[in-house]
Amino acid sequence: MARELIGDMARSIAAASLPVLKRAAGVVTRRLPIPQPLLLVGAGSAARLGEAIAGFAHRRLLLVTDASIVRLGLAEPLVDALRAARVGHVVFDAVLPDAPIPVIEDGVALFRAENCDGIVAFGGGSVIDTAKVIGLAAANRKPARELAGYFRGLRGPGPIYAVPTTAGTGSEVTVAAVISDPDGAKKYTVADTRIVPEMAALDPLVTAALPPDITAATGMDALTHAVEAYIGGWATSYTDRVARAAVATIWQQLPRAWRDGSDLEAREKMALASTWAGLAFTRANVGNVHALAHQLGGRYHVPHGLANAILLPGVLRFSLPQAAPRLAQLARHVGLEGADDRALAARFVDALAELAEGIGIARTVAALREKDIASLALAACDEADRNYPVPRQMTPADAAALLREVLPGPGRGAGARIPGAGAKRGAER
Repeated sequence: MARELIGDMARSIAAASLPVLKRAAGVVTRRLPIPQPLLLVGAGSAARLGEAIAGFAHRRLLLVTDASIVRLGLAEPLVDALRAARVGHVVFDAVLPDAPIPVIEDGVALFRAENCDGIVAFGGGSVIDTAKVIGLAAANRKPARELAGYFRGLRGPGPIYAVPTTAGTGSEVTVAAVISDPDGAKKYTVADTRIVPEMAALDPLVTAALPPDITAATGMDALTHAVEAYIGGWATSYTDRVARAAVATIWQQLPRAWRDGSDLEAREKMALASTWAGLAFTRANVGNVHALAHQLGGRYHVPHGLANAILLPGVLRFSLPQAAPRLAQLARHVGLEGADDRALAARFVDALAELAEGIGIARTVAALREKDIASLALAACDEADRNYPVPRQMTPADAAALLREVLPGPGRGAGARIPGAGAKRGAER
């Protein structure tokens, strides 16, 4: 009891200075130049990206992907374009979900051994994040672990190009990469404006075969990015525009893409929405949903998008006292009506929960255990307090209560289970 009291007192003292620091960080993010990649959009854009890269006179490229992408042959149109132009490349297909640090170090070793001067990331968020950190680590000759944090490398990476194979993470346009320490069961963020890819292809052909469960989880991941960017304290007029566009598009197109994966119009619009959400949160940041989801991913390897999807309704209800006006704006943007902001915001959260349930998102996390909740809650609060401009700060008790809402139990369903390796296409984090 004494230890908990001392911990709460220390946290309260530290928290007193955090609002000032966060406001200062918000000013910096509004002014910080963040590059945006040249985007190629539409069916066949992955091949067109290969043709464009072929004109940049690279000595040798490292193609970062995973075994399932190689097995499905999704990258072949891009690779064919490189071969036709006689551009050398070597394939690194060992990427795993959550971008484990040992895998990144293997990629760095191959990059150096093959004397590469550029990277093509072809896959989901974990693939793109792995590629970003491989490039940064190789340029600085530093272990990946030492790059965790903000601008920890003296030099930027060589050119990075990306083809996202899911519509969710937005990693093709963000300044961040999330990596994991499998030994410590923790996740870390590497943040640097220089790791944003120079070009990216949003090709619906590479997402058309995504199974419905991954379509649902990654689409809800993008929705989480957009909503948290919109209700957070660092939002700008620009991030508001792209976040609203993302929310409205996902609201309409995610059920379509989930019902019929071959609907290329829905797939393309979801890819654009994911990118818009990425543009929003790379400047406005995320919030409590991510702080909690990262703990579930680090401890139990719950895919990041799925964790976000399960937690999002509960965290938004928790945020209603402070976030109701902003959530009401989103409600009106997706076609909900009402004069009272608090009631309309609550309707938006209820409608979002119905959307998630309609595409098969579980309400609980099967792996979550009561004995772990206290430590997970503390870690989530620490992450949120240090990093995110949340509309309502969580206490450890708040975080624990939100986690218990997704704890499996009578009447709550079986809970979301971690997909088998064969279902994890694109090493989705």
